[in-house]
Amino acid sequence: MQSTRDILADLWTLGGGDPSALDAVTLTGQEPVLPSSFRVGAAAQVTIAAAGLAAAEIWKARSGERQRVSVDMLHAAVECRSERYLRVDDKPPPPAWDPTAGIYKTGDGRYVRLHTNFPHHRDNICKVLACKPERDDVQRALMQWKADDFETAAYAGGCVVSMMRTHDEWLAHPQAKALEQLPLLTIEKIGEAAPKPWPTGHRPLAGLRVLDLSRVIAGPVAGRTWAAHGADVMLMSSPHLPSIPWLVIDTGRGKLSSFADLKTERGRDTLRGLLAGADIFSQGYRSQSIGALGFSPEDAAQINPGIIYVSLSAYGHVGPWAGRRGFDSLVQTSTGFNHAEGQAAGVEGPKELPMQILDHATGYLMAFGAMMARLRQAHEGGSWHVRVSLAQTGRWLWNLGRLDGGLGSTDIKGEAVAPFLEDSPSGFGKLRAIRHSAVLSTTPPSWSHPAVQLGASPLAWPETGIN
Repeated sequence: MQSTRDILADLWTLGGGDPSALDAVTLTGQEPVLPSSFRVGAAAQVTIAAAGLAAAEIWKARSGERQRVSVDMLHAAVECRSERYLRVDDKPPPPAWDPTAGIYKTGDGRYVRLHTNFPHHRDNICKVLACKPERDDVQRALMQWKADDFETAAYAGGCVVSMMRTHDEWLAHPQAKALEQLPLLTIEKIGEAAPKPWPTGHRPLAGLRVLDLSRVIAGPVAGRTWAAHGADVMLMSSPHLPSIPWLVIDTGRGKLSSFADLKTERGRDTLRGLLAGADIFSQGYRSQSIGALGFSPEDAAQINPGIIYVSLSAYGHVGPWAGRRGFDSLVQTSTGFNHAEGQAAGVEGPKELPMQILDHATGYLMAFGAMMARLRQAHEGGSWHVRVSLAQTGRWLWNLGRLDGGLGSTDIKGEAVAPFLEDSPSGFGKLRAIRHSAVLSTTPPSWSHPAVQLGASPLAWPETGIN
């Protein structure tokens, strides 16, 4: 089984990093840190360390100064479920899931997972099942279905669901086969452009501008990470799109937040204007959707030659499921994690991983990939496209191996989390939230701009930096 240092070295090489930079990294702690048969602590620590080291390399490129990077595994694991520990005016988070969300049995004795946290997804499920939005009614209706048939019909009906598969079943699936030859992430040159000089500033990403068109966890975590290293991050949302308020607060630290309705020409014009002044464009829409609006990677490279474009998907950009919607919980179910964890725990049916690690780790991979692409842009020019997916992160996590007795680990208690918390003001009240776990010796990460309500910021880049 690989050490966390070796895992980081492989990831760093994949991103095109200078091997000598790894000498500056210190990884502390040991597995397991959370009850799981999977190496979730290692995945958290390594992806956060990769992003932190990329920020340190950018600082070296800007200033000529090397610095040390250290990441503690326990802190990293806590950060990868940061939404659990957020407090607003000392109040804990509300229930994380809609009452109808979760696992159900189907008539053929199998299991399906429904994601209903957005009202239109819940309504679509009830339409497909011809039932009321109540758990008992949904369960009765699902007993009339085979799991595979329901999954197919539900996606056709605009729902977001998954059938629980074993890992072997997933590996035999056409989508898994389509992803077999793809790396964990890709960094691809998509156009010609002159190298962009680094702006002035006292932090690794100071003066860099990021447009963040993402929701829920993975993409917003990437934006939060860039903000922690000094970037000006503008979260772009639509006033017509649903959101999960607690996640908006937790991942909104360090960001501006503006509204633009991309279904209107005015909204698209606004986004094009902001894109023309951006360094990174990060988005989690399906490729056909964002392309239809005029913001494909190629469109962005024409609007702003030299852009770093980051694409997040659930199941990858190739294969029959390339356009399929998905969330961490569903990808865990589809690809075999829930089945394997349940078997390891000796329980009937699925068991979730102890955090939404596919989301969080993918977010840090997005941050890492974009920073490595920006280093290349400064050196050789070009426009660049970074691709990541929850399914590819899952395959990587699976291939890290399993922990014998990992499920016997004690879950993290409140007193163990206390050292990682910090207080800050926000547009929602006083926040108590998890600090970033990558410690840089010269440019320590921080969020100097408070989390704000969606749409609270002007539709313009600030003349001076926010972080």
